[in-house]
Amino acid sequence: MFGKSRFKNAIVILFSLLLIAALTFGVVGCQKTEEKPEEKVMEKVEEKDTLKGDLIVFHAGSLKEPFETLKTEFEKEHPNVKVLLEGAGSRDCAKKICELKKNCDVMASADYTVIDELLKPDYANWNVKFASNRMVIAYTDKSKYADEITKDNWYEIFQRDGVMYGHSDPDSDPCGYRARQVFQLAEKHYGIDGLNQALIDHCPKENIRPKSVELVSLLQSGDLDYAFEYLSVAKQHGLKILELPEEINLEKEELADFYAQASITLADGKAQKGKFIIYGVTIPKNSENPEVAMAFIKMLLSEKGQKIMNDSGQPAYNPPLTKDADTLPSELEDIVKIES
Repeated sequence: MFGKSRFKNAIVILFSLLLIAALTFGVVGCQKTEEKPEEKVMEKVEEKDTLKGDLIVFHAGSLKEPFETLKTEFEKEHPNVKVLLEGAGSRDCAKKICELKKNCDVMASADYTVIDELLKPDYANWNVKFASNRMVIAYTDKSKYADEITKDNWYEIFQRDGVMYGHSDPDSDPCGYRARQVFQLAEKHYGIDGLNQALIDHCPKENIRPKSVELVSLLQSGDLDYAFEYLSVAKQHGLKILELPEEINLEKEELADFYAQASITLADGKAQKGKFIIYGVTIPKNSENPEVAMAFIKMLLSEKGQKIMNDSGQPAYNPPLTKDADTLPSELEDIVKIES
């Protein structure tokens, strides 16, 4: 009997151990099952940033500072992306795409019509207006007659002996043809016949550079006394600023009809009529990284991007605008307003 009892006890103990092992395995199994959803969540978090590769951005020279900031912010959010900024005159940027066939993921122009005229429809499908600016005269404390110049006598001072002023090349940079439009509008605004030609004649060819930002170093070195610049560029470089009358500074939408009286014919035969300043952006058709390009543009048009533009002296459009209702990417439909 004693032997049988010990045998039964052994069976009970063995059964108990097997039961405990089964329960333990079940609990562990349950724990593993419970962890799987968390693992999936982690995988999804990691998958949120799948953007990678180089992003090539052609941009107007006047966008250098805000786009440098935007690049920094974008690369923080997407560490596997390298943003490659390439600044130049807006028309030169567009010609790299349509004439030189260079790859570009984002094209941002200081004049939105550059995209319309040179890239659409063969090289781009859509165009979004995202910021504005205005023309000013930039100078330094070293500039001749810096203590005399005003918005009412600048054109007279520019014609004095020894005064050097410049602007960017109209065929390369919208700031250049806008400067020449300022000359024409000044003649009308001040009522001085021949003023436009006089201002052209007193500006030697060596003072006309491919892009407006190149004039900044000439001002700082004293080789130039004055330069026609965007307000944002002058502010960003700590230059003294002479504000021009709104009738000639190309800022006011309500003065569009007056601005349109000015017209510059470029080397390619295209006429550029005076109009208020609007920046445009698009993704060219030859983009090799369109997903990343779209993310970059969405940041540019976001509240963060608008703050960067505003802080740089280039008022952001809020909301951004487009006339391309039929071709605007669906990703931008909730961000960009369709113009009537």
